[in-house]
Amino acid sequence: MNETHGGQDVIDILTTDHREAIELIRQIKETPDGQTRRELTDTVITELVRHSVAEEMYVYPVMLEHLPDGDAVVSHDTEEHKQLERIMKELEGADPAGPGFTVLIGELERTLRDHVQDEESGQFPRLREKVPADKLVELGGKVETAKKLAPTRPHPSAPNSELFHKLVGPGVGLVDRLRDKLTGRAEG
Repeated sequence: MNETHGGQDVIDILTTDHREAIELIRQIKETPDGQTRRELTDTVITELVRHSVAEEMYVYPVMLEHLPDGDAVVSHDTEEHKQLERIMKELEGADPAGPGFTVLIGELERTLRDHVQDEESGQFPRLREKVPADKLVELGGKVETAKKLAPTRPHPSAPNSELFHKLVGPGVGLVDRLRDKLTGRAEG
């Protein structure tokens, strides 16, 4: 683990998020109970949306600044986030006991694993080379804060941009949480 000044760096935080999301998907695939599948799916959706928003707000601008191919990398990653959001939106309305649900979970897993592979084998090591350790720790703190404020539901038609998330994203999250309270839907 890379720590400076007592905090985890952003790469360790995001890598942990990846592991947790993949583990939740494994549990969903192995669980026959529809209610449990729904709860686990709601949790993985919440966590992936928060993770994506935090990456777009704080990590992608650093990639643009420090990676020579930052534009292409961020464009590719943003497109993968949009794919994940579309799949998650479909999962929200899918019957966890139906065959379509299993297909969507498989699609979510494949897309997520591709995204994780790109980041962990290519982008993250390059960021560690180019960005000072204390800056990565500072980014880790920002990402953790952003994840707490981020939306809890996928919004695939919303713009995937740092400015959108900083201005509207937290408000969208508040709307989601208010809707959760009013409908009795538990947060993940």
